[in-house]
Amino acid sequence: MAKAGDTAQEPAVDVLYQDGHPLDEIHYIQAKIILQGMRFTSVQSFFDFSKLVAKAAKRTGVEFDPHTAKGMRPQIREVLFMDTQDFSLYNNYFILRRRITYEDGFPVGDPEIVFKFRHTDFETAAKLDVRPQIPGSYRIKFKEETLPLKERLGGVRSLFSHNVEFPYRPRGYVDPTAASTLIRVFPCLAPVLGSTRKHVQLVNRTAVEEVLQQLGTLDFGKGMIAPCNVSVWRTRGEHHQLVGEFAYQCHFMHKSDLSAKAVQKSEAFFLALQEEARDWVSLATTKTGAVYRLKGNPPQSHE
Repeated sequence: MAKAGDTAQEPAVDVLYQDGHPLDEIHYIQAKIILQGMRFTSVQSFFDFSKLVAKAAKRTGVEFDPHTAKGMRPQIREVLFMDTQDFSLYNNYFILRRRITYEDGFPVGDPEIVFKFRHTDFETAAKLDVRPQIPGSYRIKFKEETLPLKERLGGVRSLFSHNVEFPYRPRGYVDPTAASTLIRVFPCLAPVLGSTRKHVQLVNRTAVEEVLQQLGTLDFGKGMIAPCNVSVWRTRGEHHQLVGEFAYQCHFMHKSDLSAKAVQKSEAFFLALQEEARDWVSLATTKTGAVYRLKGNPPQSHE
C-alpha cells in the first residue's frame, strides 16, 4: 500500500516478457489482517468482528456499509495445497492450490486452480511470467497485498502476489501430479522442478475448509470502494481452527488512477483496525503459512 506522500506509481521494470507480451500490471490492492483461528466458534464471531470494523471506520472517516452484505450466508470452500515433499514450490515463492465452492453441502462447478508467485519485491514478482500453457481461458490477478508488520501492531508491509486462476480440468495428462506435467502447464517452474522426477502431494495431508462471511463495503472516497469479508480456515475432519482473516480488496485499471488521499485513508483505517482488533490479531503468519507449519519442520516462507 502506498504511504503518505507516495504517488502510487509502480517501480520501473522491463516492459515485455520473453515472447514480447507486455508485463502484467497490478490491478488490485488487497489488505489482510490475519486473526486467531480460535476466535471463530460460530457465525456470530464474524459479526462480532464486524463491530470492530465499524469502530475503525468511524474513527478514520471511512464509510462502512454493512447493508450490501445483508442476508448473505457464510460461503464454504475446500482448499487443497499441493507441493513436493520437501516444499520445493513454497520455498521458491510459489503457491499451488486447488479450491472448490460448496452450496448447501454440495460442490458447485469445476474445481479451480490458483497458482501464484508471491514476493516482497515488486520487480521480481512482475517479471515472473505465470501464464499457463492450457487450451482454455485463464485469469491473471496481480495484487499488492498489504499486511501488518511481522513483529508488532501498528505498521504496514507489502507482498506482491502474481496469480493466475483457471478451472481444474486435468484431461489429457497422464499424471497431473508429476513435475513434468507441472512444467508443461507452468513453464516458469522449470528452474525449480526441471531436473527432478518429483511429484506434488497434499501439503501436510491436510484439506482446509474455509468459511467466509461477507461484511459489506468500505468507501475510502474518490471512487476507491472495497468489499470486505472475514473468514476462518479449519482442518477437514478435526475442524481445528488454523487462522482467521479480515480482508478487503480494491480493483482498478491503473494504479496511477488511485487518489493519494483515498489511499492514505485506507492506510489510516488499516492501522486503526489493528488497534481495535489487537486481541484478535495473529502476527508473523499468513493463511498459507499456517497450513505449511502444521506438521514437522516449517519451511522458509519468504513471507
